[in-house]
Amino acid sequence: MTASRQAQNMVVLFVHGMGRTPISGLAMLHLLRRAGMQTSSFCYSTAFDDFRSIQERLVARITSLAASENYIVVGHSLGGVLLRAALNSLPANTNRPRHIFLLGSPIHPSRLAQRLKHNILFRALAGDCGQLLSSSERMDQVGALNEPTTSIVGVRGVVITKMFFGDAPNDGVVSVAEASATWISDQRQVSTVHMLLPSSRRVAEIICKTVFENSDK
Repeated sequence: MTASRQAQNMVVLFVHGMGRTPISGLAMLHLLRRAGMQTSSFCYSTAFDDFRSIQERLVARITSLAASENYIVVGHSLGGVLLRAALNSLPANTNRPRHIFLLGSPIHPSRLAQRLKHNILFRALAGDCGQLLSSSERMDQVGALNEPTTSIVGVRGVVITKMFFGDAPNDGVVSVAEASATWISDQRQVSTVHMLLPSSRRVAEIICKTVFENSDK
């Protein structure tokens, strides 16, 4: 089987960010399907479910998906944190993803979540997940990944959150430093804001190129 044929058999699971829905990734998933991949999404609500219950549902979803033996996962923001937690909780001998893509997903505690963790509206909408994002201890417990992982981070900050980041490169919600770790295989920076990462054509191109280049390994 040629590299292109292998890539065309790839199954993609997208996990959206906090306060978003699978609709946020429609443009990206459309481009991945045009490249021949099969796509699906995982949906959750931080206002009604705590982090652990969402993680457990995601573990079940990935375990079912892993039967395909040829899949990748894409997580935006909190979705990437959930993916890391779920992948580190998979049953033994479960087929692992070929590649992991984290879109503006914090590895370290979010400075925005730390600033907002006592805000009544934030606590209501972000729930337990928002508190996890603000906690150094809980974020450390999510753990690193052993699979090839690409972190795609935006660097087009927004005026309203500039006070939180100063001169540090950021996408308006997550800084490059917050999305960085020594275990990440590759990091790409794109000129977009946090909210638009899952709909960015450039992000889809990076995913496609990475999958096709690695499909024969």
